Amino acid sequence: MFSDMMGMMGKLKETQQKIEETKKRLDTVLVDEQSADGLLKTTLTANRKIKSIAIDDALLADKEQLEDYLILVLNKAIEKATNVNEAELAAVAKQGMPNIPGLDMFK
Repeated sequence: MFSDMMGMMGKLKETQQKIEETKKRLDTVLVDEQSADGLLKTTLTANRKIKSIAIDDALLADKEQLEDYLILVLNKAIEKATNVNEAELAAVAKQGMPNIPGLDMFK
């Protein structure tokens, strides 16, 4: 039984290392989003860090419109990045979890 516990602990430590490696890799995965008319574009990493924002000159004349565009596009980009992030981390965690009866966290 003790060796089983040691094996599980080793597997958990290995999984934690893979999760940390995946988090670092997600800094290089880019998610692009833009407004429906293409006047505002943004790029985020899958770890939800903004890399770039491109604003068409047509939006610079109306502050309120620009703010609305920023909110909509950034929220959509953050949602996309979050989905990629969660899917990648869940896959690594599921792959590395030891088979513990009654502990089906990742179905």
